[in-house]
Amino acid sequence: MSLSAADATAWLQDMLRIRRFEERCAELYGAGKIRGFLHLYIGEEAIAAAAIPELRPDDHLLCTYREHGHALARGVPMRTVMAEMFGKQEGCSHGRGGSMHLFDVSRGFYGGNAIVAGALPLAAGFALADQLLGNDRVTACFFGEGAVAEGEFHETANLAALWHLPLLMLCENNLYAMGTALARSESSTDLCAKARSYNMEAITVNGMNVSAVSSATRHALAHARGKKGPVFLELRTYRFRAHSMFDPELYRSKAEVDAWKQHDPIDTLLAHATSLGLTLDRPALEARILAEIDDAVAFAEAGTLEPLEELTRHVLAPTDVGTGAPC
Repeated sequence: MSLSAADATAWLQDMLRIRRFEERCAELYGAGKIRGFLHLYIGEEAIAAAAIPELRPDDHLLCTYREHGHALARGVPMRTVMAEMFGKQEGCSHGRGGSMHLFDVSRGFYGGNAIVAGALPLAAGFALADQLLGNDRVTACFFGEGAVAEGEFHETANLAALWHLPLLMLCENNLYAMGTALARSESSTDLCAKARSYNMEAITVNGMNVSAVSSATRHALAHARGKKGPVFLELRTYRFRAHSMFDPELYRSKAEVDAWKQHDPIDTLLAHATSLGLTLDRPALEARILAEIDDAVAFAEAGTLEPLEELTRHVLAPTDVGTGAPC
């Protein structure tokens, strides 16, 4: 595929930025600075780095709990993402969401949703609202292949196709829903066939190749924005790390992981750029990214924890003391 130096540099920077950020998060988790759950996106960076920049700033974006890369690609400042990982008030969710619930309304980023397939009905709601308002916004929703076995997927796909909603359904198929292989959880592993059964366009994409992801996303957005209905993209990818920091990873072999690492999206992009005679200044990018990460960690370290008197804020509705009724 053709490749410009500008695109190659942008994609390389975004993928390195996501990977180095997450590698630092893993270190901080081991040091006890980040707590709770932590699901890393390492190996899957090509999808967020190539698909999300194709969205318009006013489009809506919803994701799963493996969403650090999506938030960074959407423009959520690394400082506020890291502060959220630390549970600090300065975080993008004010320290209340942590790793699994990044959120930034100002950038049209609506999670970070912890329930498998839980974001899909929400995404359909956003798309329906835009359709009723008569604008040409598109809602993009990322989810894993495990979500395709959930009722929410089928309900959303049915209504999205029935109502021709401007919805882009991006399935990041990394072959394992937590520790369960796709073939052990779904009788049919042809995910696009399931989407097509609802009379929508469905495309399988090499999710380890940024050029392929970008091209497919651009096509899908034009289709949805043109009022032609929803599109399902199956983005075939692989996570190089365990499902979460608590995962003993007994369900796949080291040989399988090593084989997939031969398709590392960063190395694939660099090799393709070199074959075309393009020179990418990786050392300079790495230096800038590491400096940004150091700054984000310092910002998070200096952040403040929510005071005890604020803990019920946004949780309980204020009530009239005399009647007990909501204010």
